[in-house]
Amino acid sequence: MANTLYLPLLLLLLSAFSTATAQQRHSNISLGSSITPGSNLSWPSPSGLYAFGFHQQGNGYAVGIFLAGVAEKTIVWTANRDDPPVSKNATLLLTTDGRLVLQPMQGQETSIANPVEPATSASMLDSGNFVLYSSDQRIVWQSFEHPTETLLPGQRLTPGQQLFSSISQTNHSTGIFRLKMQVDGNLVSYPVKSIGDISRDAYWATDTGGDGDNVTLNFDDDGRLYLLNSNFSLKTLAEGENFQGRTIYLAKLDVDGIFRLYSQNLDENRNWFILWSNTKSKCDPKGVCGVNAYCLPVDLEVKCVCFPGFDLVDPNNWSFGCERNYKAGSCKSDDGRLSYTMKPLDDTTWLDSSYSVLDKSTKEECAEACQGDCNCDAVIFEDRVCKLQSLPLSYGKSSPGSSTFAFFKVGVPQYITNGVPADQPKESNKKLTVKILIIGVSLVAFAFLVLAVSGALIYKSNAWTYKRVSEKGNIELSEDLAPRAFTYGELEEVTNSFKEEIGRGSFGAVYKGTIQNNQKVVAVKRLEKVLAEGEREFQSEMKVIGRTHHRNLVRLYGYCLEGTKRLLVYEYMSNGSLADILFTSQNQPSWDERIGISLGIARGILYLHEECETQIIHCDIKPQNILMDEWRCAKISDFGLAKLLKPDQTRTFTGIRGTRGYVAPEWYRNLPVTVKADIYSFGIVMLEIICRRRTVDWSLPEDDVILEEWVYQCYENRQLSKLVGDEQVDNRKLDRMVKVALWCIQDEPSLRPSMKKVLLMLEGTVDIPVPPSPTSFFSTI
Repeated sequence: MANTLYLPLLLLLLSAFSTATAQQRHSNISLGSSITPGSNLSWPSPSGLYAFGFHQQGNGYAVGIFLAGVAEKTIVWTANRDDPPVSKNATLLLTTDGRLVLQPMQGQETSIANPVEPATSASMLDSGNFVLYSSDQRIVWQSFEHPTETLLPGQRLTPGQQLFSSISQTNHSTGIFRLKMQVDGNLVSYPVKSIGDISRDAYWATDTGGDGDNVTLNFDDDGRLYLLNSNFSLKTLAEGENFQGRTIYLAKLDVDGIFRLYSQNLDENRNWFILWSNTKSKCDPKGVCGVNAYCLPVDLEVKCVCFPGFDLVDPNNWSFGCERNYKAGSCKSDDGRLSYTMKPLDDTTWLDSSYSVLDKSTKEECAEACQGDCNCDAVIFEDRVCKLQSLPLSYGKSSPGSSTFAFFKVGVPQYITNGVPADQPKESNKKLTVKILIIGVSLVAFAFLVLAVSGALIYKSNAWTYKRVSEKGNIELSEDLAPRAFTYGELEEVTNSFKEEIGRGSFGAVYKGTIQNNQKVVAVKRLEKVLAEGEREFQSEMKVIGRTHHRNLVRLYGYCLEGTKRLLVYEYMSNGSLADILFTSQNQPSWDERIGISLGIARGILYLHEECETQIIHCDIKPQNILMDEWRCAKISDFGLAKLLKPDQTRTFTGIRGTRGYVAPEWYRNLPVTVKADIYSFGIVMLEIICRRRTVDWSLPEDDVILEEWVYQCYENRQLSKLVGDEQVDNRKLDRMVKVALWCIQDEPSLRPSMKKVLLMLEGTVDIPVPPSPTSFFSTI
């Protein structure tokens, strides 16, 4: 018994001794040393087995650690793995003040290591560990404490640490799987974009939860991979080989989500050999095929197949999943016929996300129950239990021999060719041809008549308008014409000498006025800053608003450009701004109204981004710039900060614009600003619309002050009801709204969806994957 207790301690001491011995062999890298991709590519370890430096990635270079002493270069660690590759003109430098930085030819330098105190030297060890030393030779930073996708002998995975798979064999950016050494003692594999529920999302676990504190994953020089807790209890996962000669090992979370132990005999110069893997089937990792698809084993590989009624979003990237190959319509057609049919799919399983469970005698009765339920997209039938499912469906895989039956709701065409209903008999070709000919001739004749009448009316209207506008003192407004020019005196009369101020912004005040002849109520914005800043504001608004016309954009009726006087005439919005109705306790919009407001804002931004003749970035989307008409239709206003882009231009560099709290992170990082900046602002506004509170509220408890942090915490803890208080809302729509908003406010612009995709997600047309934490890609895990 005593020998059994001492054995783990002895093994641990031997492992520490062998690691310390390996780390004594190192090459010294002094302050001021540098390497470049072009010539001096890396800093090698003393034996030349490992090297730290640049390696090829795509069309550029990444910084990392790789096995240089083997036939095929193997990357074992990557710095800042999600940053874009750098050019061959970049420099990796150990600065004279003790920092390790990457200096591109253009742009800001990037930190590679953050030592606890300034380093005085660095070393690439023969163990594969790159370290920074202090003046007294203490390690102040080491790569072993910051693993990416690979563990090397002598390296540990401590509680809370994780390995993340790569995107591909050649792209070492963060992939879609992770292996986490949990604080409860479990070593677990999850999809990256999961909330980490072990019963729901895990596809492999060591089941060591509760076996003691401080459980770590350890890796010895002899290839032994094992778990060790504070009581020195062991659980061995894999053993090394008893090869003669030099053998090296590595443990890696591969691209496919499987954790494997590899060995290679250096003397025999053979390829990597798989000694152990945590799962045998490549379909076991959850999420390998994305949503609405299932994984099908094909020999030793896998294939992702879409569920009935779906097609792959991207055939080159299965993790994106599948989307409907038909437009989702109403549950029934106008004539009462069913718009959907049910298609069976046997021998498949997926995550059970049933919203209703029924007792049905047969699978046919179960399929009929789904077909008659507008919320049902698929159904599972097993042992007289019928489970109704809604999209998206996750973690699908082939399951031969399963006793379950599945049915999917698939759209059916309502009409066949020539516009003849599918359930009605066709007329003869001759009669049909005669009908088409008669209808065609009638339409052409009618079109000529309409054109003639329209031309006469337009000519008369233009002549009348010109006459009325040119008459002195006769102020009129025609909404059908382009913005008209007003004199300052006319607008002074319209506003009763600017008597009633209804709002004030950063560039001036807004006054209520009335066009006398047609009693049209308008809002007149008088720009008070008439220097260069005011001139730019005025010119920008004129160029932008003059080219726009959309029901969710405030209409510009006219303008005044008279000396130093700059004024704009807008349509009047009787319900004020979104902020006026959203952040007050009285007359707040209902849940359905708030959904409609969000959709309206999204449609307005989509028009600016994709449907205008010239693409427009608004740059200041916020509740104060969303005005509400008498029917509470949301309209975007104040294009004074808009940035016009040329037709062939997609991004711009400019100074920070907008309002704190709604400004996208890229503004502060001096990065290219694209339409994704508006997507970020829209996401913040959406969160405010959902929760009916401001983005920052210091009157709340500390954890609730920052809106986006509080929302994500509620989402992660499945407490979305806290966001709306006692208000009765549709939980499915609430979940959809929150997920869309969280995708919009991702720090990384490329993760934010386009406004077209946002609108489709809000309308429920496309599925919404689980969003990561907005502020950090890794904070969900």
